[in-house]
Amino acid sequence: MLPKHPLATGVAAALLLLGACETPSTRESTTDALTKILAGEQRSEENRARDVYRHPKPTLLFFGIRPQMSVLEVWPEPGWYTEVIAPLLREHGKYYAAVIAPDPASSYVTKRLAGYQEKLASRPDLYDKVAVVTLPRDGSDVVPAGTLDMVVSFRNLHNWMSNGDAAQVFATLYKALKPGGILGIVEHRGNPAVPQDPKAKSGYVNEDFAIKLIEAQGFRLVATSQINDNPKDTKDYEQGVWTLPPSYRLGAKDHDKYAAIGESDRMTLRFVKPGK
Repeated sequence: MLPKHPLATGVAAALLLLGACETPSTRESTTDALTKILAGEQRSEENRARDVYRHPKPTLLFFGIRPQMSVLEVWPEPGWYTEVIAPLLREHGKYYAAVIAPDPASSYVTKRLAGYQEKLASRPDLYDKVAVVTLPRDGSDVVPAGTLDMVVSFRNLHNWMSNGDAAQVFATLYKALKPGGILGIVEHRGNPAVPQDPKAKSGYVNEDFAIKLIEAQGFRLVATSQINDNPKDTKDYEQGVWTLPPSYRLGAKDHDKYAAIGESDRMTLRFVKPGK
Protein backbone atom coordinates (compact mmCIF):
# COMPACT_ATOMS: atom_id res chain seq x y z
CA MET A 1 0.00 0.00 0.00
CA LEU A 2 1.32 3.43 -0.91
CA PRO A 3 1.59 6.00 1.89
CA LYS A 4 -1.19 8.57 2.23
CA HIS A 5 1.18 11.49 1.81
CA PRO A 6 0.84 12.74 -1.80
CA LEU A 7 3.80 11.63 -3.85
CA ALA A 8 4.95 12.91 -7.17
CA THR A 9 3.91 10.66 -10.02
CA GLY A 10 7.51 9.61 -10.62
CA VAL A 11 8.24 8.36 -7.11
CA ALA A 12 4.85 6.71 -6.73
CA ALA A 13 5.25 4.90 -10.02
CA ALA A 14 8.70 3.73 -9.00
CA LEU A 15 7.43 2.25 -5.75
CA LEU A 16 4.54 0.55 -7.53
CA LEU A 17 6.94 -0.88 -10.05
CA LEU A 18 9.12 -2.36 -7.34
CA GLY A 19 6.12 -3.91 -5.63
CA ALA A 20 4.62 -5.41 -8.76
CA CYS A 21 7.66 -6.59 -10.68
CA GLU A 22 8.28 -10.33 -10.47
CA THR A 23 12.05 -9.86 -10.55
CA PRO A 24 12.78 -6.48 -8.95
CA SER A 25 16.51 -7.28 -8.83
CA THR A 26 16.90 -7.08 -12.60
CA ARG A 27 18.93 -4.23 -14.03
CA GLU A 28 16.00 -3.21 -16.23
CA SER A 29 13.56 -2.73 -13.36
CA THR A 30 16.22 -0.95 -11.31
CA THR A 31 16.93 1.39 -14.21
CA ASP A 32 13.24 2.18 -14.62
CA ALA A 33 12.79 2.76 -10.90
CA LEU A 34 15.80 5.09 -10.71
CA THR A 35 14.56 7.08 -13.69
CA LYS A 36 11.22 7.71 -11.98
CA ILE A 37 12.73 8.41 -8.55
CA LEU A 38 15.17 10.93 -10.03
CA ALA A 39 12.20 12.76 -11.54
CA GLY A 40 10.35 12.83 -8.21
CA GLU A 41 9.36 16.07 -6.50
CA GLN A 42 11.32 15.15 -3.37
CA ARG A 43 14.38 16.43 -5.26
CA SER A 44 15.01 20.17 -5.34
CA GLU A 45 15.87 21.99 -8.56
CA GLU A 46 19.28 22.66 -7.06
CA ASN A 47 19.91 18.95 -6.56
CA ARG A 48 18.60 18.04 -10.01
CA ALA A 49 20.98 20.58 -11.56
CA ARG A 50 23.93 18.58 -10.25
CA ASP A 51 22.89 15.37 -12.04
CA VAL A 52 24.95 16.46 -15.03
CA TYR A 53 28.06 16.20 -12.85
CA ARG A 54 27.14 13.45 -10.38
CA HIS A 55 25.42 11.05 -12.82
CA PRO A 56 23.42 9.25 -10.11
CA LYS A 57 21.68 6.67 -12.28
CA PRO A 58 24.69 5.31 -14.20
CA THR A 59 26.84 5.53 -11.07
CA LEU A 60 24.47 3.44 -8.96
CA LEU A 61 23.92 0.98 -11.81
CA PHE A 62 27.69 0.63 -12.22
CA PHE A 63 27.99 -0.24 -8.55
CA GLY A 64 25.27 -2.85 -9.09
CA ILE A 65 22.61 -1.55 -6.71
CA ARG A 66 19.31 -3.47 -6.64
CA PRO A 67 16.09 -2.67 -4.72
CA GLN A 68 16.31 -5.69 -2.40
CA MET A 69 19.84 -4.94 -1.14
CA SER A 70 21.05 -3.78 2.25
CA VAL A 71 23.07 -0.67 1.41
CA LEU A 72 25.01 1.70 3.65
CA GLU A 73 25.88 5.19 2.49
CA VAL A 74 28.79 6.79 4.31
CA TRP A 75 28.28 10.37 5.48
CA PRO A 76 25.04 10.93 3.53
CA GLU A 77 24.41 14.41 4.90
CA PRO A 78 22.90 16.67 3.64
CA GLY A 79 21.04 13.90 1.80
CA TRP A 80 21.65 14.35 -1.93
CA TYR A 81 21.87 10.61 -2.55
CA THR A 82 19.42 9.80 0.25
CA GLU A 83 16.70 11.27 -1.97
CA VAL A 84 17.50 8.57 -4.52
CA ILE A 85 18.66 5.49 -2.61
CA ALA A 86 16.15 5.54 0.25
CA PRO A 87 13.06 5.40 -2.02
CA LEU A 88 14.70 2.72 -4.16
CA LEU A 89 15.29 0.41 -1.18
CA ARG A 90 12.25 1.31 0.92
CA GLU A 91 10.00 -1.62 0.04
CA HIS A 92 12.39 -4.52 -0.56
CA GLY A 93 15.78 -3.57 0.88
CA LYS A 94 17.39 -1.57 3.68
CA TYR A 95 19.14 1.78 3.60
CA TYR A 96 21.64 2.58 6.35
CA ALA A 97 22.77 6.20 6.67
CA ALA A 98 26.15 6.21 8.43
CA VAL A 99 26.34 9.80 9.61
CA ILE A 100 29.32 11.72 10.90
CA ALA A 101 29.97 11.34 14.62
CA PRO A 102 28.41 14.11 16.74
CA ASP A 103 30.81 16.79 17.97
CA PRO A 104 29.26 19.30 20.40
CA ALA A 105 32.29 21.54 19.94
CA SER A 106 31.64 21.86 16.21
CA SER A 107 28.72 24.02 15.13
CA TYR A 108 29.25 22.76 11.58
CA VAL A 109 28.80 19.10 12.56
CA THR A 110 25.87 19.90 14.85
CA LYS A 111 24.07 21.86 12.11
CA ARG A 112 24.86 19.18 9.53
CA LEU A 113 23.37 16.39 11.62
CA ALA A 114 20.31 18.42 12.62
CA GLY A 115 19.66 19.33 9.00
CA TYR A 116 19.82 15.69 7.95
CA GLN A 117 17.41 14.60 10.67
CA GLU A 118 15.02 17.35 9.61
CA LYS A 119 15.21 16.12 6.04
CA LEU A 120 14.32 12.58 7.06
CA ALA A 121 11.46 13.78 9.27
CA SER A 122 10.04 15.95 6.49
CA ARG A 123 9.11 12.98 4.32
CA PRO A 124 8.17 9.92 6.38
CA ASP A 125 6.52 8.47 3.27
CA LEU A 126 10.00 8.13 1.75
CA TYR A 127 12.44 8.08 4.66
CA ASP A 128 10.60 6.36 7.52
CA LYS A 129 12.62 3.17 7.13
CA VAL A 130 16.06 4.79 6.96
CA ALA A 131 18.34 3.33 9.64
CA VAL A 132 20.61 6.11 10.93
CA VAL A 133 23.87 4.86 12.43
CA THR A 134 27.09 6.64 13.34
CA LEU A 135 30.27 5.90 11.40
CA PRO A 136 33.10 5.09 13.82
CA ARG A 137 36.57 6.13 12.75
CA ASP A 138 38.56 3.86 15.05
CA GLY A 139 38.01 0.58 13.19
CA SER A 140 35.06 -0.57 15.32
CA ASP A 141 31.73 -1.78 13.92
CA VAL A 142 29.19 0.50 12.24
CA VAL A 143 26.67 -2.36 11.90
CA PRO A 144 27.01 -6.04 12.88
CA ALA A 145 29.65 -7.82 10.82
CA GLY A 146 28.43 -9.29 7.55
CA THR A 147 25.23 -7.21 7.42
CA LEU A 148 25.56 -5.36 4.13
CA ASP A 149 25.36 -6.13 0.44
CA MET A 150 26.86 -2.78 -0.53
CA VAL A 151 28.58 0.32 0.84
CA VAL A 152 28.75 3.56 -1.16
CA SER A 153 30.84 6.64 -0.46
CA PHE A 154 30.80 9.87 -2.42
CA ARG A 155 33.75 12.28 -2.10
CA ASN A 156 34.70 11.37 1.46
CA LEU A 157 38.13 9.76 1.17
CA HIS A 158 40.05 13.04 1.23
CA ASN A 159 38.40 13.93 4.55
CA TRP A 160 39.45 10.65 6.15
CA MET A 161 42.98 11.15 4.83
CA SER A 162 43.01 14.64 6.31
CA ASN A 163 42.09 13.19 9.71
CA GLY A 164 44.52 10.29 9.41
CA ASP A 165 41.88 7.58 9.84
CA ALA A 166 41.18 6.38 6.29
CA ALA A 167 42.57 2.89 6.94
CA GLN A 168 40.39 2.46 10.05
CA VAL A 169 37.27 3.56 8.17
CA PHE A 170 37.85 1.05 5.38
CA ALA A 171 38.50 -1.67 7.95
CA THR A 172 35.09 -0.90 9.45
CA LEU A 173 33.40 -1.01 6.06
CA TYR A 174 35.12 -4.28 5.18
CA LYS A 175 33.79 -5.97 8.30
CA ALA A 176 30.28 -4.64 7.71
CA LEU A 177 29.98 -6.21 4.26
CA LYS A 178 28.98 -9.78 3.51
CA PRO A 179 31.52 -11.87 1.58
CA GLY A 180 31.00 -10.85 -2.03
CA GLY A 181 29.67 -7.46 -0.95
CA ILE A 182 30.42 -4.35 -3.00
CA LEU A 183 32.20 -1.12 -2.03
CA GLY A 184 31.48 1.76 -4.42
CA ILE A 185 33.74 4.80 -4.26
CA VAL A 186 33.52 8.18 -5.98
CA GLU A 187 36.35 10.61 -5.18
CA HIS A 188 38.02 13.72 -6.58
CA ARG A 189 40.82 12.36 -8.79
CA GLY A 190 44.24 13.94 -8.47
CA ASN A 191 46.94 14.53 -11.06
CA PRO A 192 49.08 11.36 -11.18
CA ALA A 193 52.12 13.49 -12.05
CA VAL A 194 51.84 15.21 -8.66
CA PRO A 195 52.95 13.19 -5.60
CA GLN A 196 50.08 12.40 -3.27
CA ASP A 197 49.78 14.60 -0.22
CA PRO A 198 48.94 12.08 2.54
CA LYS A 199 46.58 14.65 4.05
CA ALA A 200 44.93 15.44 0.68
CA LYS A 201 44.81 19.15 1.54
CA SER A 202 43.70 20.03 -2.00
CA GLY A 203 40.80 17.58 -1.82
CA TYR A 204 42.27 15.51 -4.64
CA VAL A 205 43.39 11.88 -4.31
CA ASN A 206 45.46 10.03 -6.89
CA GLU A 207 43.63 6.99 -8.20
CA ASP A 208 46.52 4.55 -7.73
CA PHE A 209 46.96 5.77 -4.16
CA ALA A 210 43.27 5.27 -3.40
CA ILE A 211 43.24 1.76 -4.84
CA LYS A 212 46.29 0.67 -2.87
CA LEU A 213 44.90 2.16 0.33
CA ILE A 214 41.55 0.39 -0.04
CA GLU A 215 42.99 -2.93 -1.18
CA ALA A 216 45.32 -2.89 1.83
CA GLN A 217 42.19 -3.43 3.97
CA GLY A 218 41.29 -6.61 2.07
CA PHE A 219 39.12 -5.28 -0.75
CA ARG A 220 39.75 -6.22 -4.37
CA LEU A 221 39.22 -3.77 -7.22
CA VAL A 222 36.90 -5.31 -9.82
CA ALA A 223 35.99 -2.40 -12.11
CA THR A 224 36.53 1.28 -12.85
CA SER A 225 34.28 3.66 -14.77
CA GLN A 226 34.62 6.96 -16.61
CA ILE A 227 31.06 7.99 -15.65
CA ASN A 228 32.21 10.88 -13.48
CA ASP A 229 35.28 11.98 -15.46
CA ASN A 230 35.76 15.67 -16.22
CA PRO A 231 38.76 16.35 -18.51
CA LYS A 232 38.28 20.13 -18.07
CA ASP A 233 39.43 19.89 -14.44
CA THR A 234 43.09 20.98 -14.27
CA LYS A 235 43.35 20.23 -10.51
CA ASP A 236 45.70 23.13 -9.77
CA TYR A 237 43.53 25.76 -8.10
CA GLU A 238 44.23 28.29 -5.40
CA GLN A 239 41.66 26.76 -3.04
CA GLY A 240 41.95 23.18 -4.22
CA VAL A 241 38.88 21.31 -5.41
CA TRP A 242 36.66 23.74 -3.47
CA THR A 243 37.50 26.42 -6.04
CA LEU A 244 35.12 24.64 -8.42
CA PRO A 245 31.34 24.39 -8.16
CA PRO A 246 29.37 23.86 -6.08
CA SER A 247 31.66 25.43 -3.42
CA TYR A 248 33.09 28.39 -5.39
CA ARG A 249 35.39 29.17 -2.49
CA LEU A 250 36.84 32.19 -4.32
CA GLY A 251 33.40 33.76 -4.55
CA ALA A 252 33.00 36.07 -7.52
CA LYS A 253 36.65 35.81 -8.55
CA ASP A 254 36.78 34.02 -11.94
CA HIS A 255 33.35 32.59 -11.19
CA ASP A 256 32.43 32.13 -14.86
CA LYS A 257 35.74 30.38 -15.56
CA TYR A 258 35.15 27.81 -12.85
CA ALA A 259 31.49 27.41 -13.76
CA ALA A 260 32.60 26.52 -17.29
CA ILE A 261 34.91 23.82 -15.91
CA GLY A 262 32.12 22.34 -13.80
CA GLU A 263 32.49 20.01 -10.85
CA SER A 264 35.65 18.00 -10.28
CA ASP A 265 37.07 15.09 -12.25
CA ARG A 266 36.17 11.99 -10.22
CA MET A 267 37.29 8.40 -10.12
CA THR A 268 34.50 5.83 -9.87
CA LEU A 269 35.66 2.51 -8.43
CA ARG A 270 33.95 -0.76 -7.59
CA PHE A 271 35.57 -3.11 -5.10
CA VAL A 272 34.46 -6.47 -3.75
CA LYS A 273 34.99 -8.15 -0.40
CA PRO A 274 36.39 -11.53 -1.46
CA GLY A 275 34.96 -14.78 -0.20
CA LYS A 276 31.90 -15.59 -2.32
